[in-house]
Amino acid sequence: MTETAFAALHRAGEPLLLPCAWDHASALALAGQGFHAVGTTSLGVAAAAGLPDGASATRDETLRLALTLGSAPFLLSVDAEDGFSEDPDEVGEFARELAAVGAVGINLEDGLGPVDRHAAKIAAARAAAPGLFVNARTDTYWSGDGDPAETVRRLEAYREAGADGVFVPGLTDPARIASLAAHFDMPLNVLYSPAGPTLAHLADLGVRRVSLGSLLYRRALGAALETAAGIRSGRAPDGPTPTYDEVRTPG
Repeated sequence: MTETAFAALHRAGEPLLLPCAWDHASALALAGQGFHAVGTTSLGVAAAAGLPDGASATRDETLRLALTLGSAPFLLSVDAEDGFSEDPDEVGEFARELAAVGAVGINLEDGLGPVDRHAAKIAAARAAAPGLFVNARTDTYWSGDGDPAETVRRLEAYREAGADGVFVPGLTDPARIASLAAHFDMPLNVLYSPAGPTLAHLADLGVRRVSLGSLLYRRALGAALETAAGIRSGRAPDGPTPTYDEVRTPG
């Protein structure tokens, strides 16, 4: 496959920092800060709709957000949980729909389910949307015991199925990050952790993509709570606040 503009952002020594939006306003605000690519956060999309995250409950909401953002002036990568189906053909169709509305990337998580099934989903997405960057996520560190051998086994299967990149959220140990980055001849994506390595350190370890996941959404909620509590206590809000017009007519 010819390298796409999005794939080209996954550079050794200068990883793609991918901030994740949850609605139109947050995505356009991030693009306005110079981010050439923006992801979506499944937690933010689910929470905004009053639905559970990671339960394949937000297919329509995710597609609707992609439709809103797909023509915006940035590269869009969509967090599609597990593809919102156990049927690889249905996952492939969802990937095709995302590409049709302008998305350039999709993130598919295995939830520690059967390796063969997730590999089949990846292959289906690759076949249905050949230009879409398929980021294959394993949850061995996110919700498992972090077994290095099992992590490699899963990621190798996903690479063979046609994944363009591999994603290991929850992995923060520098030595293990460096080992995985050296093992695979494709971009390694990790989830940024405030308690983990800095962006510069991750670049030195060989990481080529650093996602912010739900961090920005949760920080935004934290800032809202802090502001409301401060006003109640008689304190004026501090920190940056976009104006009404900036939010109403972004970028």
